[in-house]
Amino acid sequence: MPIAFADRLNHVETSAIRELFKLLGKPGIISFAGGFPDSAMFDVAGIQAATLQALQEEPGAALQYGATEGYNPLREQLAAFMAAKGCTDVAPDNLIVTTGSQQALDLLGKTMISPGDKVIVEGPTFLATIQCFRLYGAQLISAPIDAHGVQTDQLEALMAEHKPKLVYLIPTFGNPSGATLSLERRRRVLELAVKYQTLVVEDDPYGDLYFNAAPPPSLLALSSQVPGSRALLAHCGSLSKVLSPGLRVGWLIAPPELLAKATMCKQFSDAHTSTFAQATAAQYLKAGRMPATLAHVRQVYAERALAMGNALRRDLGEAIDFVQPEGGLFVWARLTGAGGKLQDGAALAQRAIEKGVAFVPGVPFYATHPDPATLRLSFATADVARIEEGVGRLAQALG
Repeated sequence: MPIAFADRLNHVETSAIRELFKLLGKPGIISFAGGFPDSAMFDVAGIQAATLQALQEEPGAALQYGATEGYNPLREQLAAFMAAKGCTDVAPDNLIVTTGSQQALDLLGKTMISPGDKVIVEGPTFLATIQCFRLYGAQLISAPIDAHGVQTDQLEALMAEHKPKLVYLIPTFGNPSGATLSLERRRRVLELAVKYQTLVVEDDPYGDLYFNAAPPPSLLALSSQVPGSRALLAHCGSLSKVLSPGLRVGWLIAPPELLAKATMCKQFSDAHTSTFAQATAAQYLKAGRMPATLAHVRQVYAERALAMGNALRRDLGEAIDFVQPEGGLFVWARLTGAGGKLQDGAALAQRAIEKGVAFVPGVPFYATHPDPATLRLSFATADVARIEEGVGRLAQALG
């Protein structure tokens, strides 16, 4: 007799990116596919010192069960981390520690979404968010974006028409788009939250990875300027892209009643995020090593992003269109078909694997109305020489 799985699984499928990784065991493959930070960038010495310090100072607390809300010394450090980015009114009690920002999104899905609820996301957006929200029965609606983030006039029209349960945005160096919401649009998003009394979820795992000028303040930092918006804003943060994904340390800042419900749901799923990982992260932040770590990774990723942009323009020319990223981990591109070249991202991905280079086609990143000509390229884990070689192979695949 076959196993009768939950109906909710009928609306989701396995990650297209995770499936692609199965093809990457081929020797010599240059991968632009993952959304990973470069493991060579990890501050191993600093994390090792923080681990030892955690075990020396509070071994019992670091190795024992902990509060679902999070290890208090880490909550204090995260509040200070947010204050340094303009969120000066975030107290430790205003946030809970999650197992990566991915769990924060899952908790928002659990607490906010009932089957059939409408949720607005960017088109394109983070693939795991599409999967997570669909798992809870959301009817997803895509709001179009451009180089300056979500188009707020279109967003307002969709909010007025659909009255969504929430709006999910990645305002800064979006995944996959790389787009950054302009300051004017950020303020408008907060005004729309108040006007339509709709929760806005700000996902911000990449905001610290800027290359030149810092991006505009987060929605959370700006919310003090738009009366009533803070009560309609949830903010997801993460140390995965800037310190280590292996620590699985993220956080959720939200209105008190939402935070209480999320904490209750977290009790049911994992009791608490690893106290050992939290104590290590707390000691790392306390030691003051993060600014130097960020300065280093910004410099390296900036060089790689520039190298990828230059190589794409040189080797693919008018056959590809993209906006040079100012931060984050990704180049979001569109095949133009110029010169009779291929204009299908999925077809190019198959050809590219044969040439020894991998990337992710753009279609899975759309909740609705996918653009088959799009693709996502990550420059994070390949050095400049491999980026240039990989783009050269991509040009060969394109023909």
